[in-house]
Amino acid sequence: MQDHADHAQHTGHAGRTGHTGHSGGHGAGGASWAMAARATLHCLTGCAIGEILGMVIGTALGWGNVPTMVLAIALAFFFGYTLTLRSVLRSGVDFRTAFRIALAADTLSIAVMELIDNGVIALWPGAMDATLSDVLFWGTLAISLAIAFVVTTPVNKWMIGRGKGHAVVHRYHH
Repeated sequence: MQDHADHAQHTGHAGRTGHTGHSGGHGAGGASWAMAARATLHCLTGCAIGEILGMVIGTALGWGNVPTMVLAIALAFFFGYTLTLRSVLRSGVDFRTAFRIALAADTLSIAVMELIDNGVIALWPGAMDATLSDVLFWGTLAISLAIAFVVTTPVNKWMIGRGKGHAVVHRYHH
């Protein structure tokens, strides 16, 4: 999930570039690859913050693989939702509505991203045993996030094209 200082550009409100048919939502096929990539990058930012923080905390504390991965996934969802929530709250909606919007916008995207990201780490030989000082730790994490981005972008394109996912967030930016 990208920094929300850049979110005006993400949503097309900086000169309204990158979006067509914005007021009526996005119909089938209405999402461009660039729009889907921006939505995925937005999601990836929050996921990466949580994922890295969780892996660093769990590894530094000497936790096993499963508790570390659970923490990383929980923090990825937390930071992913939080970045979107912060953005939607700025539009003036109440917290409950903003929370529902964040859940609707990000749940599938974060879930796919986390499945791919953690799957790559779990399957990469030696990655689960790497420590913070190992290049393997940081390299596998970077590669897994990049793969997650590539796999999640078509998911976001499909969702935005049907008025779901980040298309829901776009309705609350003015």
